[in-house]
Amino acid sequence: MSKVSRRALMTGAAAVGVTAAGAVGYRVWRDREPTAPAAQDAQGHLLWRNWSGIRDCYPAQRGAPANEAELAGLIKTGPAPIRAVGAGHSFTALVPTSGLLLTLDQMSGVISHDADKLQATVRAGTRLGDLGPALAAIGQEMPNLPDINKQSLAGAMSTGTHGTGHGLKAVHGEALSFRLATAKGEVIDCSPTSNPDIYNAARVGLGAFGVLTEVTLQNQPLKRIVKRVELRDFDEICEDWPKVRLQHRNAEFYAIPFTGKAALITADVTDQPVVPRGPDVDTQTLMDLKKLRDLFGFVPPLRKAVAQSLMGGIKPEVMVDEGWKLLSNDRPVRFNEMEFHLPREAQIPALKEVVAAIEKHRSDVFFPIEVRTIEPDDAWLSPFYNRPSGSVAVHAYYKDDYQFLFDLIEPIFRRHEGRPHWGKLNSLKYADFATLYPRWKDACAVRAELDPTGRFLNPYLRSVFLGQA
Repeated sequence: MSKVSRRALMTGAAAVGVTAAGAVGYRVWRDREPTAPAAQDAQGHLLWRNWSGIRDCYPAQRGAPANEAELAGLIKTGPAPIRAVGAGHSFTALVPTSGLLLTLDQMSGVISHDADKLQATVRAGTRLGDLGPALAAIGQEMPNLPDINKQSLAGAMSTGTHGTGHGLKAVHGEALSFRLATAKGEVIDCSPTSNPDIYNAARVGLGAFGVLTEVTLQNQPLKRIVKRVELRDFDEICEDWPKVRLQHRNAEFYAIPFTGKAALITADVTDQPVVPRGPDVDTQTLMDLKKLRDLFGFVPPLRKAVAQSLMGGIKPEVMVDEGWKLLSNDRPVRFNEMEFHLPREAQIPALKEVVAAIEKHRSDVFFPIEVRTIEPDDAWLSPFYNRPSGSVAVHAYYKDDYQFLFDLIEPIFRRHEGRPHWGKLNSLKYADFATLYPRWKDACAVRAELDPTGRFLNPYLRSVFLGQA
């Protein structure tokens, strides 16, 4: 959303606040920090906790290898389950372990590049936010970027993290090859011609096949883009979406519940002079939407009328810069999230059902709902495997109850044959994935051969790959 929308919401909310101040007390008791786990357990093991705060563990051992040899040694000798963590932005229980917790933060940076082929080999612990300027320095950029750039490259690939855009794949879709540290303490090369089955199975591997150490990416020439943010009527953008998503290199929109509005965001290559994006204002915009929820959530029609009045005069916001500076965002406001990837023709029908269900049953929701498109690829465990996809992501403020995502939202996604984002909340198990993924059993067989004793499987991953409760 734009800085203009923030100012409008701030001014309007202040103007009506006096008349509805009593409603604030209704939310005060709920607007408290969730209780945090103890900083260490009875054995003195220190707490690990994910970004949103809903996953935690007390690893018996932690490791921060500086190179492949150190990593291989830790894998051979460390206590199982062995799990690697990047930024901790996954909401599923991928990371928690009572055994060895690894970070690849010391294994970061660009190793080499090919200027003619626009390829770069990158250490897998590199954060996407650091990779952008590093690639720009050699005249390259990733074809696509996710909404948040705090993830490590390994974490983004392993969970099928993606951006949005016509003709653009998820992060792993541009991985030409990678190196993988296995349960035996070996490091192997994987590509379409070297260990091809492992390459196909572990490109999106959830850290269950081994630990990625480096990746060779197919990039593109560094470009400048013009990014435009504008408010549209929700029904109008739903009607226009099949055309709009094809008219721009990148396109997405955020449906804003209880307002009848949506924020459309597009990006296209340009040679226009730079117009910097300026300070990030999304945090204040979210808090203004929360304020509308707190003041008027008890009367949804009034909430909608006030929101539409405040948003009525907002003008589009335009910025121009290199893509890596504009396509990803800071998201300091914590949340929990469920995102499913749907057959593209089912995206808008599912979205309309989601918005209707929220507006009927969940007046506490204020986060916008993110809508993106992703091209198919051939990684066996990719949510986009052989299917043009449209994603819908529903968020819950970290202080709010998120059980509704399972009870109310997930059944809608599943009716539309959605595949869940591997790092986002879902309740699916082995049998569900076996139905959704044509190469599921093949991938499971590769995993079992690489790690027959399950050293990389924590309890959650045992339920996913082995069907164990």
